[in-house]
Amino acid sequence: MHLEFTGRTAIVTGGASGIGLAISKALAAAGADTWIFDLPSEKLAETASSFGGRSCAADVADRESLTVAFAEAPAPDVVVINAGIGSISSLSQTSAELWNRTMAVNLTGAFHTLQLAADSMKRRRKGAIVMTASTNSYDGEADLIAYNASKAGLLGLLHTAANELGPQGIRVNAVCPGLIRTRLTATQFARPEVLSAYFSEIPLGRGGEPEEVANTVLFLASDLASYITGATVFVDGGQMCSKFGTWKSEDATFERDHWKQKT
Repeated sequence: MHLEFTGRTAIVTGGASGIGLAISKALAAAGADTWIFDLPSEKLAETASSFGGRSCAADVADRESLTVAFAEAPAPDVVVINAGIGSISSLSQTSAELWNRTMAVNLTGAFHTLQLAADSMKRRRKGAIVMTASTNSYDGEADLIAYNASKAGLLGLLHTAANELGPQGIRVNAVCPGLIRTRLTATQFARPEVLSAYFSEIPLGRGGEPEEVANTVLFLASDLASYITGATVFVDGGQMCSKFGTWKSEDATFERDHWKQKT
């Protein structure tokens, strides 16, 4: 079934790379007037023009910067709150600077974007907002305490916003990706010895692609999801349902970047 966004304006924060870029491209391909909000270092104009989109330089951690970007773009029908950062650091080694920066981008930045999007959408009493949360919103993966806490906090924003904005005709949902192949995860995907153990815990036996997350985001933003709000959808190959792992070496083999059943 084709998802149609012709005549609608969509804004994607962190839309110039990785999952955000896949979402931006998918929205534009479905007919949306798509705007990416991202840092100037991401070559915004060039990236946006490559798929027929438009762009505004914005740092989601800077409320004034984000306000200017929203004023420049048309009133949005769809806003995807996707901008985020993550750094590996143990509990004992996480500095106040790392903690504060992660929260500023991932959680406070999401709040700023959510509030500005909602203010615009309330005037027309309609709109769809989708957040990029994470499987880490639920689990406690080691050495990612700041990232995990910020992504868990997104669920508080999600549930409260869905409750408050529903009467205004605004839906708010979230996707929770697992390990997705992006620029930030390239080093992990380049190490088969790491992937073998990690993917043995995933029923589908592999990592995900940005386009697979984008497809879910488009569904949640579309009219096909008109009676869905306050929901989280895992895009993780079944990882969160696999407590003790799925794949065993006695009946399967690991081939480069995925598990495969022996014939």
